[in-house]
Amino acid sequence: QVQLVESGGGLVQAGGSLRLSCAASGSVFNINRMGWYRQAPGKLRERVARINNDGTTDYADSVKGRFTISRDNTKNTIYLQMNSLKPEDTAVYYCKAEGSSYYWGQGTQVTVSS
Repeated sequence: QVQLVESGGGLVQAGGSLRLSCAASGSVFNINRMGWYRQAPGKLRERVARINNDGTTDYADSVKGRFTISRDNTKNTIYLQMNSLKPEDTAVYYCKAEGSSYYWGQGTQVTVSS
């Protein structure tokens, strides 16, 4: 069992920045890969970024060059640095951990105003 807690969401103006955190606890040794996903009202949940065990990363085209995913293994935490935010980035952002099973955090709201 893995528990994930996201934090750092909030309200920012277009062009601003925000940093999200996801702290993992429990059976963290089961985690092989972690990522950030988002879901806007009326839309499907989509993958934003992920980081693999070897440190390689993948990004959705819509956030490439603006968002950066990173991890701190000593704290069992991943981050999403979001720069040059746009109104279309508005969504609930979720952390996901994959291992023997997969786990979701509760989500944190990000709202970007025009």
